[in-house]
Amino acid sequence: MASDYIPRIVDHELDELIEGLPAISLEGPRGVGKTETALRRAGTVYRLDDPDLLAIIEAQRSRLVEGRSPILVDEWQRLPESWDIVRRAVDEDHSPGRFLLTGSARPTRRPTHSGAGRIVTVRMRPMSLAERLGEPTVSLRSLLSGGRPDVEGDTGITLVDYVAEILRSGFPAIRRLSGRLLRSALDGYLDRVVERDFEDLGHRIRDPGTVRRWLTAYAAATSTAASFETLRDAASAGEANKPARSTIQPYRATLEQLWLIEEVPAWRPTRNRLRRLAAAPVHQIADPALAARLLGCDEQALLEGSSPGPAVHRDGPLLGALFQSLVTLSVRTYAQQNEARVHHLRTHGGEHEIDLIVERGDGRVVALEVKLSSTVSDRDIRHLRWLSERIGPELLDAAVITTGPQAYRRRDGIGVIPAALLTM
Repeated sequence: MASDYIPRIVDHELDELIEGLPAISLEGPRGVGKTETALRRAGTVYRLDDPDLLAIIEAQRSRLVEGRSPILVDEWQRLPESWDIVRRAVDEDHSPGRFLLTGSARPTRRPTHSGAGRIVTVRMRPMSLAERLGEPTVSLRSLLSGGRPDVEGDTGITLVDYVAEILRSGFPAIRRLSGRLLRSALDGYLDRVVERDFEDLGHRIRDPGTVRRWLTAYAAATSTAASFETLRDAASAGEANKPARSTIQPYRATLEQLWLIEEVPAWRPTRNRLRRLAAAPVHQIADPALAARLLGCDEQALLEGSSPGPAVHRDGPLLGALFQSLVTLSVRTYAQQNEARVHHLRTHGGEHEIDLIVERGDGRVVALEVKLSSTVSDRDIRHLRWLSERIGPELLDAAVITTGPQAYRRRDGIGVIPAALLTM
């Protein structure tokens, strides 16, 4: 077990759930820190990415339920039957804290039973800004309370620092590197996805370059709701014959299996009378550092406003899209801890857009706009005002997430929060 473990927000959720539930599955992209986090709680460990151990378990599957609890089944998807083995063991003994499973992909061969009611899935993402920077003063939980709490705090984190965090990655082992080592690690991660992970999931790729181009097009569409046709054209620029949807769709499905793309769904409210809302999701790659590397971005290019890579229409510079991606990753981590869901809002004609809608279980929401700016003008909050006028008390709070130095509330009550100061 590493001695320099960085505490994660998901630790709070795991500690709470393990006290009352028999089995928890911790899932997320490879390298996100699942194994290290689970090892800190495990009494017995079965690493199914070890070929020798996997062969032994396949020969005697009952071994998976033997040992001191919690029993950790690491990379369970390499033996999909392990899910059903754990489920049956839980049926026989529902004592809390018996099993931890970790998975870096949804298996191609599905378990015979969903595990509903027996195995609870917990999502783990790359590190949020609060986990990286450690200086938050404004909690999403307080905003979700509906009490319009004080918003205050100062930070020395600047735009250059946010650019560094975009490029540095939220994968714990990778972000410890710098310079050429960091870039090589990100390239190696992407190469493995294209050259090995697809095949591990049963997808033979005749032309890895096609997958790489599609993934690069998706990176260019970060923080946009670009259509399938737009992504296809970006991935096949200069080609006379465009690939069919049936050809491209398996690429996207596999990347979802690997937890590498996580779209932000459109908000479809049930508690109010908002109409004419668009249904298209906003595209996001699991870690904005992967998107930046796919596009060949460095610090200078981002700060100069360059937009390398395939041409995909977006409002503002690529840096703004990647900053929004970093904030989205962070807000999703904080929302999960608060049992809230994250969406986006866009009207059909695009007249009104709000980057992040954080929805409580009762349907009431906190609305967040993300701005690549240190200051906030009346124009920047016009969509938040529009939403407040439409849904009234259903809007618990509203704020603009910025790159500025200070958190405060405007006279109209809308919060201004530097991204570095927001936490769970």
